[in-house]
Amino acid sequence: MQTQTLERMESDVRTYSRSFPVVFTKANNARLTDEEGREYIDFLAGAGTLNYGHNNPHLKQALLDYIDSDGIVHGLDFWTAAKRDYLETLDEVILKPRGLEYKVHLPGPTGTNAVEAAIRLARVAKGRHNIVSFTNGFHGVTMGALATTGNRKFREATGGVPTQAASFMPFDGYLGSSTDTLDYFEKLLGDKSGGLDVPAAVIVETVQGEGGINVAGLEWLKRLESICHAHDILLIIDDIQAGCGRTGKFFSFEHAGITPDIVTNSKSLSGYGLPFAHVLMRPELDKWKPGQYNGTFRGFNLAFATSAAAMRKYWSDDTFERDVQRKARIVEERFGKIAAWLSENGIEASERGRGLMRGIDVGSGDIADKITHQAFENGLIIETSGQDGEVVKCLCPLTIPDEDLIEGLDILEASTKQAFS
Repeated sequence: MQTQTLERMESDVRTYSRSFPVVFTKANNARLTDEEGREYIDFLAGAGTLNYGHNNPHLKQALLDYIDSDGIVHGLDFWTAAKRDYLETLDEVILKPRGLEYKVHLPGPTGTNAVEAAIRLARVAKGRHNIVSFTNGFHGVTMGALATTGNRKFREATGGVPTQAASFMPFDGYLGSSTDTLDYFEKLLGDKSGGLDVPAAVIVETVQGEGGINVAGLEWLKRLESICHAHDILLIIDDIQAGCGRTGKFFSFEHAGITPDIVTNSKSLSGYGLPFAHVLMRPELDKWKPGQYNGTFRGFNLAFATSAAAMRKYWSDDTFERDVQRKARIVEERFGKIAAWLSENGIEASERGRGLMRGIDVGSGDIADKITHQAFENGLIIETSGQDGEVVKCLCPLTIPDEDLIEGLDILEASTKQAFS
């Protein structure tokens, strides 16, 4: 396998190619093929970017048809037929059935662009600077988003430039299962000497992906929404990794029955792996002046086409949602079995997650790396998360065939036992 040029020329900042040092050439749904013809089952799926699988045929056809028609590819924020179709589909298929009314901001094409836009909008709308984030949260690596990201690995990469205007609160479960961490947040908000500047917004992931598949309880989320309402604070749900069906519903906050003021989506929003992001906001929060937040690649017409096709194909009724939840129960059961085997063999482990966003906490990055390395040797691509990489994380395509799902789980279980028997 020819990797010399790649190793010589690509920056040392690369990560995934270190864990999976092969050259990939083809992909279909939940399978990747390297240039030597070996197939791998993919439980990473572009870190949650490929919820509908690699080269989904329905979305591929929509993309090919759009390109073949000489549709607009790059159009700044011009009005295009593709944008209109995307917005109409979003409204009719996703928002109205859920009783949601949002305006749509199309920033740059990545998740961190969406977070930057969301927190800046909150500051403009409320006239306050502070943003509250949570321990283990990950919201991006541009400076504004990085200020709300907890992991030192990312924060130290500024070269010593301090991040500003964000305060961290303990996430649900951070202080143990018997402590409601929102007591602390609410106490500070009511204490003029508590040292907390009243925030413009709170930003939170309902399931922390990079942070280690930490799941916010549904009652905790409801209480957080109530606290925000009581103190005139905007609630931003960062649904970049947990959204677009990953937890078993299109928006991860649907499980809690809450209505955020602002929502960020990216990753699987395009459906096809094309870079795309949007910010959803309550209409009265649209305080932007023309051009106040812009970017050369705001709104991507190819992604409009595939995103609209994905929404129509998978979200026009609840069939797909129910199938994701069915597959999630399979993964939950098997992850629980693997965690139990590890615990019986001296490695304390536990399973957690929501929907098909699941992980096994093995307590150590070294242990997790042994499992994922052995799994790769056996034909499964699966990665880790958490502050020390201690959680083996499953982000398989939501469209994965049952036989591939079972085979991937079999490989993971066998690899775990090979690594530690």
